[in-house]
Amino acid sequence: MAVSQEVIGNRAGIAERAAARTREHKFFLIAAIMFPAIVIIGFSKNYFFRPFFPEMGPLYSDLVRVHAVIMTAWILLFPTQAWLVSSKRVNLHMKLGLAGIGLAVLVVVSGYLVSIGAVAHQTAADRGGIPPLVFLVVPIADLVLFVVFFGGAIYLRKSSSADHKRMMILSALNFLPPATARFPVPALLALGPIWIFGVPIVLTIAALAYDTWRSRKVNKVFLAGSLLLIVSFPARMWIGGTEAWLRFAEWLTQ
Repeated sequence: MAVSQEVIGNRAGIAERAAARTREHKFFLIAAIMFPAIVIIGFSKNYFFRPFFPEMGPLYSDLVRVHAVIMTAWILLFPTQAWLVSSKRVNLHMKLGLAGIGLAVLVVVSGYLVSIGAVAHQTAADRGGIPPLVFLVVPIADLVLFVVFFGGAIYLRKSSSADHKRMMILSALNFLPPATARFPVPALLALGPIWIFGVPIVLTIAALAYDTWRSRKVNKVFLAGSLLLIVSFPARMWIGGTEAWLRFAEWLTQ
């Protein structure tokens, strides 16, 4: 009888762990779908459906086009990787992950070149009254944090798959402000930083809260990364107004 109870208990434990893994896969898959959805909506007029909006003017420079293609590949890779894990195609996920490392390098390089190049032909009016050199801190911070989050995800991919997945979510949340800043809803854009940075902040807190509730414990890596991301948003604008940053930005754009 004791043996039977032990067997029943083991089966119940296995079933509970399997259900937990299923819920986790669904959570990360939903997060992976939301990321490209927000980006596509945000860049719908500026890039993805620009031919249908002639008022937007001519298309971008070749450099920006290349960066847009690279970023499009990245946002498509993100949900693809999540789907591969949820469908238990882990080997293909790992192989595609190696290609993702090369793509991430292109994201950083092209993003940096586009950010530096934008300073030369933009004015404060183009950035909501923020001088170009001050605003440069925003995309540069995006790239720095992307390196931190994605680099952390790669470092943790073998030692902790749980931390790896959470760092990947943070790398996606980090890239949301450029999309929310271009949402085709004037009423939302009128809210300025409250909307632009508020969306990723709310989604980050929601993801952390749900993950903590589902796991019944706080993932320390996810918590630390979430705090870093949230604090970085107001910190960017403060740093951008300092004399030290302006000197550094001038040096970058020379």
